Amino acid sequence: MNKTDFIITKDFDGSMPKVQMPNPELLEFLGEEKFRALVGHHYDLLVQSSINHLFPSTQDAISLAKKHAANFFIQILGGKDYYRQNKGEPIMRKRHMPFTIDMNARIVWLECYQIALSELKEVPDHLLLSYWKYIDKFSLWMINS
Repeated sequence: MNKTDFIITKDFDGSMPKVQMPNPELLEFLGEEKFRALVGHHYDLLVQSSINHLFPSTQDAISLAKKHAANFFIQILGGKDYYRQNKGEPIMRKRHMPFTIDMNARIVWLECYQIALSELKEVPDHLLLSYWKYIDKFSLWMINS
């Protein structure tokens, strides 16, 4: 798929949209190792982006952030509950409150995912789109400014 196939929702009235869970077959298809590589690649793009100030600056800290993010999404995709075991309940909106996240930051975050997802080959389109639709709506919940 091309990154243009992943459409970013830009209409936002401040109300939290309903979020449909992604198809767990994505995790089954990729396996945990490749899924963690996807999340890691996304973070590598983020630390090179215009919103890099929102992310850790040391390699150890960014590695830990990648692990936590992968754990969260693995749990969302029906995998092991690594996130809950290591960080507690996934109260993501509350966890992101210390960071100023506006619509522009959300769009950059999603643009990095557009690149990372479009580079996945041989993954069925319906699985990629299911994940995309989830993160597109889920990311609206993180806007706090």
